[in-house]
Amino acid sequence: MSAPIEVADRLWVATATADRVAPSTHRDDLRRAQRMPAWRAREFLTGRALLRELLAAVRPALSGTDVVADRRGKPWLRGHPGIGISVSHSHGALAAGVAVGRALGVDLQRPGARVTASFARRLLGGHAERIAALPPARAAEEVAWVWTAQEACVKATGAGFADRPWTIDVPPGARSGRWRDYRWISLREHSATPLSCAFPLERRCGDGERRADGPVKVPGPAAAGHKSPHHQAVCTT
Repeated sequence: MSAPIEVADRLWVATATADRVAPSTHRDDLRRAQRMPAWRAREFLTGRALLRELLAAVRPALSGTDVVADRRGKPWLRGHPGIGISVSHSHGALAAGVAVGRALGVDLQRPGARVTASFARRLLGGHAERIAALPPARAAEEVAWVWTAQEACVKATGAGFADRPWTIDVPPGARSGRWRDYRWISLREHSATPLSCAFPLERRCGDGERRADGPVKVPGPAAAGHKSPHHQAVCTT
């Protein structure tokens, strides 16, 4: 597992490749994997293992907690609705995220060799012309960055495709932005594979109040890993 990146206050993301992560042996993870095809079970168990490694690094007491899905399929830690979690995998690449006090969506995508013009238009809308002159592989990579931000947003809401992620405005090359009451961040400084996360602009703090992201960026290393240059203090409780 990579060193956890603290993207925002008490919100961490970590990455790995499937060949470097031993599949989870947690009893509940194994039970759920039994109903899956072999390839999907391995993908599922390595993703869960990465999530548990990240929890062990940032919230050790929760690393053995069962993961359950809500009615829309969004994963949560059983008995801990205030902890947001998210896992993503793409062709052997893995990412996981943990957030204290708010929902979270994480998505990564290994780009293909090229992308069709029609698909680029579907995701980029009026921005599609900006990648038309790029070499095919570079254009595909940029579309993948856009898609991870869009997908992270709808994973954070829990609605998935029902929220029509392709309609979310993410300009090519952008590193962060807002959609509805959510903020998305593309971790371009930290990941060669397109990787983004999204989370509500407000989070519920330990005192039960909601507080919005503050204006102060806090760079530098964190106890659990590294802080992103996008990191902003939110709650001090």
